[in-house]
Formats: sequence, structure tokens, C-alpha cells
Amino acid sequence: MSVNELLRPPAHSEAEERPYYVPSGQEVSIFEQCHHRQLAVMLKGPTGCGKTRFVEYMAWRLGRPLVTIACHDDLTASDLVGRYLIRHDGTEWQDGPLTRAVREGAICYLDEVVEARQDTVVILHALTDHRRILPIDKTGETLQAAPGFQLVVSYNPGYQRMLKDLKPSTRQRFVALDLDFPPPEQEAAIVVQESGCDDGTARALVDLAHRIRALQDRGLPEVPSTRLLIATASLINMGVAPQEACYAALVSPLSDEESLVGAMRDLVDLTFV
Repeated sequence: MSVNELLRPPAHSEAEERPYYVPSGQEVSIFEQCHHRQLAVMLKGPTGCGKTRFVEYMAWRLGRPLVTIACHDDLTASDLVGRYLIRHDGTEWQDGPLTRAVREGAICYLDEVVEARQDTVVILHALTDHRRILPIDKTGETLQAAPGFQLVVSYNPGYQRMLKDLKPSTRQRFVALDLDFPPPEQEAAIVVQESGCDDGTARALVDLAHRIRALQDRGLPEVPSTRLLIATASLINMGVAPQEACYAALVSPLSDEESLVGAMRDLVDLTFV
């Protein structure tokens, strides 16, 4: 399949605004096949590499509504499925985002799924195999997923390896796509598109990012993401001096450790003399 074929949207979505996403591999075609075959998808990649934008693009491309859930330590099963709310005239059931997605046939995207509690993640299991059902204990319902429903989760394996991980029984229910930062030329084009900066500035920022990413071996817990490059480029495009923009939007968010900050600032000064 050619790049043009990969980027061609379905006819019924032409009136909608297309999220900006450029494929770097076969992720688009694999995701499409997973959707058609009702397979759940797991996106693995570093923070800010475009996982969420990819899901937004695929929902647009497939013509499906998208329900996004930001996972965290306090996320409960009720937060996903729903709960009874007390009204002045009694109680009323309110669907959670997962239940709404199941009823509507939407793509349900759980961002940073490993942040959720294990007892919460378990409720996803029946939706990721041939059953495609969601039992709702509080109402006694067992929902069959509507056509078009797809479960998508994401996480950063490099960061989570030391902290949390998914159980093997959960991981093996997903088709996994490994995403990473785009190649330099493509990443620079993304920075230009998203920030409005000139090509020279974008290329300099991408080159700087690659130099800083090499500091990961020296203890830098997170490397500069494409998202940070876009934020930095946006500041520069608005008239902030390049070095000051880099200090504020690129260096400071990554670390407070004095030696690492110093090393990154030196790289900034070498890039923007």
C-alpha cells in the first residue's frame, strides 16, 4: 500500500477536520485490519511521540466516534462503567465513558492504561476477546459491544518498566504497535506544521532533541518529545528568543537535576549561538 493510499480518508469523513498525522510505518494499515477484525490494540511508545494523535487520526479515518479516558491511580471500575446518582426524586443510572463507547460502537482509548488499578483493568478482559461484552453488575445488564466498538490502550514502556506494568493475561489480549519519535525530516515537518515556525528553526530543534535524547544513558528519565519541540517552536514563532524558549519549554520540563540541566543548557547554547 502506498503512502497516498494510507493517507486517503474515507469518503464519509471528508467534511470532518483531518487530524494531522503522517505514518512512519505500517501502523495505519495494521490498525485498520485490527478494527475490521474486532481486535483490541495496544500502543507502546515514549511520552509525546504521537500515540494520542494517531488514535485521533484513526478514529477520523474510520469514521468512528472517539472516547478518550486518561488513566490514573484512583480510576475505579465505576469511573469506567458508571454509577447510580442520587436525584431529588430518587436515583438514576449514569453510564461511564467505557459503557457509552460500548453502546455507541465508538473507539475507546485508555491513555497510560498502566496507571489504572489492576482490579479496574480486569473489567476490560471480556471486551478484548470473542465475547465482546461488558457486564454491569450494578444494573444486571450484560452489554454486547455495538458494531464498530474497539478498545485501544497506550503506555510508555520505558518509563513504566521500573514502576508498573500490565499483567501477561492482559497484554496478550492486544495487538501491540510500537511507536517512536519520527525520523528527523518527518519530525521537523511536524514541528513546522503544528507550530508555524520556519523550517530552519524546526530542523535546529530536532537536531537539539536528538542530542539531548542521547543523555538518557546519563540518567535523564524522560527525553524531549515531539510535543515539547512543538511548544518550544511555538514560543520562538511568537518572538521569544530561541535560547530562552528552549530553557523554558524544553530543558526545565525534563529535569531538576543540576548536572543534567547544565548539560542540556550547554547543548542549547551550541545549537542557538
